[in-house]
Amino acid sequence: MKEQLRKKFLKTRKDRYFILDKKKRNFISNKLKQICRNNKIKKLGFYYPTNYEIDILSVLFKIKNIDLYLPVIKKKNDMSFKLHKVQEPLFVNRFGILEPNKENKTEKPQIILVPVVAFDKNKNRLGYGKGFYDRFLNKSNYKKNILSIGIAFSFQQIKNIPLEKHDKRLDYILTEKSIIN
Repeated sequence: MKEQLRKKFLKTRKDRYFILDKKKRNFISNKLKQICRNNKIKKLGFYYPTNYEIDILSVLFKIKNIDLYLPVIKKKNDMSFKLHKVQEPLFVNRFGILEPNKENKTEKPQIILVPVVAFDKNKNRLGYGKGFYDRFLNKSNYKKNILSIGIAFSFQQIKNIPLEKHDKRLDYILTEKSIIN
């Protein structure tokens, strides 16, 4: 069931992809700034957009006084977050995704922006099926609470995401039109 949904929504996202106009970028930016301000966030984890995900880079690089961290996939498919400075080069990992230098400082971000294939009104997310974010959030929340924000286009919403016991519900879903919290 999940695999069929994943295929359908990856195709839909590719077919319906669009670059955010200034109004939509500002909406996302303002919501992110508000959440960061309200939660006194200094460390934000994000994803480097690929495969027709929402490109939020221009939004993130405008947020002041926050360190940005990108995921790095380690052996055994564990994930950690490494500090990323805008001017630094990125490296392609074994999945074809850009990562910062593995030597950069590792931190647990206070907020993680999570890519989404599909989502529902209950803040459940369908990802790519490898479980990187679910594992990271499930492990990290035992030690330190991390806010998770799914970033998606509004057309990626469906009625219900089929759940499995390891799936991690997100704290927010942020689209170009609305926020679910």
